[in-house]
Amino acid sequence: MQYAQSPLCRGYANQTLSIDLNTGLIEASRLDPRMRDFFIGGRGLGLYLLHQRVTAQTGAFDSENPLIFSPGPLGGIPQFPGSSKCMAISLSPLTRIPGVSNFGGYFGAYLKYAGFDALTVTGIADTDTMIVIDGFTSEVTLAEAPLADSVFELEQTLVDRFVGAGRDRREMAFLTTGIGAANTTFGCINSHYFDATKPVEGKKGLFRTKQAGRTGLGSVMRHKNITAIVVLAAFPRGDNPYGAEDWGKAKAAGLKLHKVIKEVDPQALQMHLRGSAGVVSFMNKQEYQSLPVNNFQYGSHPEAGRICGKAYAERFFEQRGMDGCFPGCNLRCTKGGWVTLTSGEQAGRKAWVDGPEYETAAGFGSNLGVWHPEFIMEANWHCDNYGIDTISTAVIMAFIMECYQRGYLTAADTDGFALTWGDEQAALKFIHDLACCRTPLTAIAASGMMKLMDWVAEKYVARTGNSDPAGQLRQFAMQAKGLPFSLYRTHRSLSMQASYAAASDIGAHHAAAWLVKVDLLGAFPTFEDKVRALITYPRVRLGNDNLGLCKLPWVDVFNPDSLKRNTDVYINPATQELYADFYNAMLGTKLSWEQIFEQTDRDINLQRVMNVLAFGEATFEHDWIPDRAIGPTEDALYELEEDYNDAQLALALQMSADQIANMETAEKRCALLKHRKEDLIKLIRLYYQKRGWTNQGVPEIQTLRRIGLWDYLNEEARAEIARLSGS
Repeated sequence: MQYAQSPLCRGYANQTLSIDLNTGLIEASRLDPRMRDFFIGGRGLGLYLLHQRVTAQTGAFDSENPLIFSPGPLGGIPQFPGSSKCMAISLSPLTRIPGVSNFGGYFGAYLKYAGFDALTVTGIADTDTMIVIDGFTSEVTLAEAPLADSVFELEQTLVDRFVGAGRDRREMAFLTTGIGAANTTFGCINSHYFDATKPVEGKKGLFRTKQAGRTGLGSVMRHKNITAIVVLAAFPRGDNPYGAEDWGKAKAAGLKLHKVIKEVDPQALQMHLRGSAGVVSFMNKQEYQSLPVNNFQYGSHPEAGRICGKAYAERFFEQRGMDGCFPGCNLRCTKGGWVTLTSGEQAGRKAWVDGPEYETAAGFGSNLGVWHPEFIMEANWHCDNYGIDTISTAVIMAFIMECYQRGYLTAADTDGFALTWGDEQAALKFIHDLACCRTPLTAIAASGMMKLMDWVAEKYVARTGNSDPAGQLRQFAMQAKGLPFSLYRTHRSLSMQASYAAASDIGAHHAAAWLVKVDLLGAFPTFEDKVRALITYPRVRLGNDNLGLCKLPWVDVFNPDSLKRNTDVYINPATQELYADFYNAMLGTKLSWEQIFEQTDRDINLQRVMNVLAFGEATFEHDWIPDRAIGPTEDALYELEEDYNDAQLALALQMSADQIANMETAEKRCALLKHRKEDLIKLIRLYYQKRGWTNQGVPEIQTLRRIGLWDYLNEEARAEIARLSGS
């Protein structure tokens, strides 16, 4: 299909692309200005496009379920640091509700440069298919995809094909999935881009990857028989190449943030050297107990220094080159290095690994009882190569390890195989088997945590004749709404517990409200502070997803000017003002940063409406987390942190330290868990109230009308909201 392109205007291409794989129909459509200005872009626009096409009965692998990619109006503008983000949106095969995942690299920017603010793919292709969007010739085509089960083999084939056709490596960005995405419900999407700065074997340049890892959207892509999506494009040129209302002001905002990053990061987290793996050291602190160890049983470990950011920076990360996942970002947190593979078909090969990020380092490290960075990097590479989410894979493996630890599984249940803490070879074998569903254990694990729990319970009952252990398994199966936890132990952060339970509407992921760090630092001492944070921080974090911006230059680089503001300094208001300057300069508005991010309430409420369509009367029940995320689930775990737990319990029960000391551990543990659950319920209900939702977590009609969303809902959604809200 040939299509027309127009110059970017205020960051928008003002056009969307839709592809129906059933019919082969490809259409370019004008982006409705009213819809564009209401939902802004990225996550918000993607959720609305999803809402238009699905019903409460639509399943993730149904033909009509769309797979949507949407950058935002501020994405792809290298004059501002961290403008590389794009959003993937679809119904999730893990959770049955909208799944959203952001990813870096060039794809979102190139999609916009090629002329589109969003790509929507529906239907299921008859054969493995590749979508090619050529911004040079203004043409979109569907082609037979190269045959390759592994992502990096496919990457090389695609590069050879397009370079052979005369394209420069710097002019291409593409998305891929692998065999693991086809065989699991938690497949990831790899975003490939060419890094021209990284030295390789006496030369410069290699293709690197970022991932849309969460909620199984790679599995949706693979079930549509889409193996790759390729965009060919070049950076816009000219005096005002992105169509800013005030290009000089936009560039000035970027220069100011660039200066903050340059001056602060080397003195603080050193993301430019350690990447996000540097967070391991903070979470492992004795006073915080927030690094998950052995399936979130423990919160710190003396070996954690072996897998922290400093260890990677000194031993593994290749520091030469820029390490930004998009030009113009001087945070340089996209770290990577070389590792020699020890398992699989490519054992003995020296492979480049992009990562690990913190979640992968903790997931395949501390949470599996492994303290060898080489293993973590290899596991990272295999997951990327198979196209499976590292977080979901690692957390499911940790659950299985604990099932073996506690006797709910034995080798007799799994054909002689056992997965135990610290067993690196068994863990690698599990990953390879998982990607291909080679065993009954990995086949059921591939379907996600919920079905895995049922399978383990059935095996246990059949082997022992004991009662169904489902209640015990639910205590340590670390998931919410079916999505495995990202890697933060939340015992000491009530705010983060509520974030995982309710504020993160896609399930237990930190993207919406990563409150654990600032909560540990004492930012939210009262319930009122906590509920306010559950409103304001998601507005900013998810608001960046709408704009196409990365959160890290804001959240991980503290602007010292924020100390001069008479507001919550932890939200880094001075940097928020720079984001507002950039936004206003590009879009021609005059909004404060608070007003800009309040607009995020629209898509937060839309996601919640779509969750209500899936969960109905059980909506509140799904806003919950396992006991393990709330407190110690057995006496021995209580005793490991007895001083802290006793002090909390004394405060809660208004008893003296001597009175608490005279209680049995089991009594103390049950009382503490009961108190913490009551606090969590109280906080969730306060969050609902502040949001303008019912006591069961259903948005009130008056709330939806007040923010302007009611007019954008379909008739099914309006009827269900009216029924459940009692209106």
